[in-house]
Amino acid sequence: MLHFAIPAIFVLIWSTGFIAAKFAMPDSDLQLFLLVRLSITAVLMMLLARIAGASTWPAGRQFAYQLLAGALMQGVFLCFSYFAITRGMAAGVMSLLGSLQPLFTALFVVFAGTKLPTRVWMGLLIGFTGVTFVLAPKISSSGTDSLSLLAVAAALFSVLGITAGALLQKWLEPVDLRAAASVQNLGGACVALVMMVVVGSGHWEGTLVLWAALSWSVIVVSVIGISLLMWMLRHGDATKVAALMLLVPPLAALQAFFFFGETLSITQFVGLALALAGVSLVRSARVLGNQRA
Repeated sequence: MLHFAIPAIFVLIWSTGFIAAKFAMPDSDLQLFLLVRLSITAVLMMLLARIAGASTWPAGRQFAYQLLAGALMQGVFLCFSYFAITRGMAAGVMSLLGSLQPLFTALFVVFAGTKLPTRVWMGLLIGFTGVTFVLAPKISSSGTDSLSLLAVAAALFSVLGITAGALLQKWLEPVDLRAAASVQNLGGACVALVMMVVVGSGHWEGTLVLWAALSWSVIVVSVIGISLLMWMLRHGDATKVAALMLLVPPLAALQAFFFFGETLSITQFVGLALALAGVSLVRSARVLGNQRA
């Protein structure tokens, strides 16, 4: 039951990150927003670990690995994807490129010696096709102006970042989840600090909407969502966890429909069904090889 409920809760939580960013964008520089979000989360997770009396903390080389995993999985992914959006890439196109992560993960584990059954490849193809259907109207309306070389490079780099960070999680020594999350959010905050200095504007209006978006991003998306993601990466194979990301853009589209009145066509509902079918196919497959479960 737990192995079914946690992925479902994670996908629902993770998809709200797009909505929170959309609420925050008019009132803040997104790089500064990420720096504040990741810094608060790092401190909060450290306090939770201390209060709970966590007995295992990353130290020495493991501390550096945890820091690197967070820098890749949160810092590079979030900072560079938001940078791509601020440089003109439509959010729908960014979501579609982000859906390449399961394919990147599958290719990596194959090169690492893991055998993926045909069912996994079929599920990834069906799921990615479904995501394309969901985002097709937004992509067609955005035109080619959103696909500048700099924006595309930043978007692809962000996907590589979260792919590498998630895979690195599989080989980290197990420590207290709250302690690991604290260090990893610190790693992400370091990347956000560099990005804010280099490309940020420092814009921050401090509106009620902005503080609400920040609170949701810290407590729900970062504290709960990232903890669930780390738990799944420790207890499952990387390909099946990555396949869950195919459900994020369709759910984000549904949330945009309810919160911002964006339209949903029959094609998008078909895409949602395909994405669900693809992820179900991947997660039902038995993966053989040397991935640590």
